[in-house]
Amino acid sequence: MINAAIFASGGGTNAENIIKYFANDTRIKIKLIFTNNENAGVVARAEKYKKNVQIISKDSLNNYADQLIDFLKTEKIDLIILAGFLLKIPEAFVKAFPNKIINIHPSLLPKFGGKGMYGMHVHQAVIQSGETESGITIHFVNEEYDKGEIILQAKCTVEKSDTAETLAAKIHELEMENFPKAIEKLL
Repeated sequence: MINAAIFASGGGTNAENIIKYFANDTRIKIKLIFTNNENAGVVARAEKYKKNVQIISKDSLNNYADQLIDFLKTEKIDLIILAGFLLKIPEAFVKAFPNKIINIHPSLLPKFGGKGMYGMHVHQAVIQSGETESGITIHFVNEEYDKGEIILQAKCTVEKSDTAETLAAKIHELEMENFPKAIEKLL
């Protein structure tokens, strides 16, 4: 069985979707939830499913990476799932968990990726550029923002009438449908 940890910073809808999707799957166990925001919605969602929640600061992530890695290894974590986690994963994590950290990004990488490109920033950039399609990319994490090997991409049409908000809703639907499927491909 694969033991997984989900890292999330926000509302936690992707985290909850993954927890529910794999609730009765004997191949994977969602063991831990990490967040850098104690007030994030992901905390309540994780507690609803009786998941162990760990709050980590940016300082802890960067300055105590070795201790966090040791903790994850003690907990026998095999896979780290970034589900809207807004902090850059330190290189020490990437080295300790090679091809074992995955991320979801709200665009068709390599377009609209990199530092500062998250959430509405991405959707606004897609709209402003006049793109006719957007989507999601699920990829392995490496030392560079949004540059890891792609596991899965899913697309949607960008209509001339779309706003960043309507595009965000389309992207969210793609995330709900495809993120668990991408994880399943790795099992």
